[in-house]
Amino acid sequence: MTYKQDSIIIFENNNEKEIEKFAGVGSYATSSIDGIGGIYKHTYKDFIVREITKEGEILRIKDISTKSYFSRGENDDFTEFDLVKLNKEPFKAFNLIASALKVPISHLSYSGLKDRCSISVQKVTVKGNHVEKLNNLKLRNIFIKNISLSRKSIQLGSNKGNHFTVIIRNIDSDIDVETRILKVFETLSSKGFLNYYGLQRFGTFRPNSHIIAKYILRNEYENVFNELVLNTYSSESIDSQLVRNKLRKDGNMEWAYANFPKSLNYERMMIHHLIDHEKDFKGSVQKIPSYLVKLLFSSFQSYFFNKMLTLRIKKGFSPFEPVNGDVIVILDDDNGDLTSIKYVYGGRYDQYLKEAISLNRAYIVIPLVGYNTEMNEYPFMNQFFEDILNEEKIDSSIFKNELFRQYDFKGAHRAMVIKLSDAKILKVSKDDVFQDKQKVKIEFSLPRGSYATMVLRELMK
Repeated sequence: MTYKQDSIIIFENNNEKEIEKFAGVGSYATSSIDGIGGIYKHTYKDFIVREITKEGEILRIKDISTKSYFSRGENDDFTEFDLVKLNKEPFKAFNLIASALKVPISHLSYSGLKDRCSISVQKVTVKGNHVEKLNNLKLRNIFIKNISLSRKSIQLGSNKGNHFTVIIRNIDSDIDVETRILKVFETLSSKGFLNYYGLQRFGTFRPNSHIIAKYILRNEYENVFNELVLNTYSSESIDSQLVRNKLRKDGNMEWAYANFPKSLNYERMMIHHLIDHEKDFKGSVQKIPSYLVKLLFSSFQSYFFNKMLTLRIKKGFSPFEPVNGDVIVILDDDNGDLTSIKYVYGGRYDQYLKEAISLNRAYIVIPLVGYNTEMNEYPFMNQFFEDILNEEKIDSSIFKNELFRQYDFKGAHRAMVIKLSDAKILKVSKDDVFQDKQKVKIEFSLPRGSYATMVLRELMK
């Protein structure tokens, strides 16, 4: 149960399931199969993410880097490397590397963001010749491997996907872990799991990115400041709650700037602006970096996607079978990406579309609404979109906002369901951390843009 008391969002049990509901995640693909319970990410070592390159190679954590050399050709040459990070927030890692190389962070490019609480490896490029510095770079819990020349930079979404190795702990000893997991794996591999956006998109402990975005799009700058800086969530750290509560009560900006934890960097930037420019909330909002604004807008789109998917299932419509008015998109033959070829189900091609879905050659999609999106082109999902607009007291014109154009949020679509691949149980054993409990080690692969946490919630419930 979640409720609001003054400016405090309270999750009754502060568990992930409650927080996910706040971000629109509310249904299961395997609701008829019991979960195993337990916890994941007890330590970062329990969650390993390895990027799958566009060629299908799964990167290795333990590759040994050899000295590499860079021969300058065109001015646009790049240095490519494997970034291995341990329990490190991705943007913090990128900032540390950029600072060590003495380049703007905009010179670094990557295909996606990896979980903080994990061991992860991914491809990164940086503009220019940085081989010598990268070979000698020493940063805590950051390792640079396999440095090489590249004529092109890596782009967002250019990887094929990610491979996960996860340990789930603290499982009751009387649960038949293997039987339950295999049942879930069978469904997720044959029919698929709900392709929700996970909490990483919204904020794991303060799942409010979509709310901040809404206020920015409405030009409600004081509300942006209040939501980003002042409002507290019961799921965030006690230290964070205390400083936010004090500032909200006494308004002492100087004290807040001196005492807000350095980790609350965006909050401190906004507070510092208001010290120098009292009540200039618009100016304080403009201190938010453009890459963060883009992430905020993405979370706003993602929230509507999650809510539409949840509402569809709550209204009794299967996520696995198309109904009249559903939009079905054909996949690219080479790499399985969604194409621009789409059909509305309920016509002469229905038999072929259902066959294409069963053969993994097409997906039922839900729109990621942007300034170019025409919701009447999504006849079935449009009804749920309208319901959510009414529930959230939002006008559809918000998606036509000039800021959406400025940041190129023209709209897209996303598969409603994704099938799991390469899923295996590696080992079930006695838990070495929690007494009289058991643990299980599993692995699986997902296409880019899909969240491992959405697989784990199906397993654990």
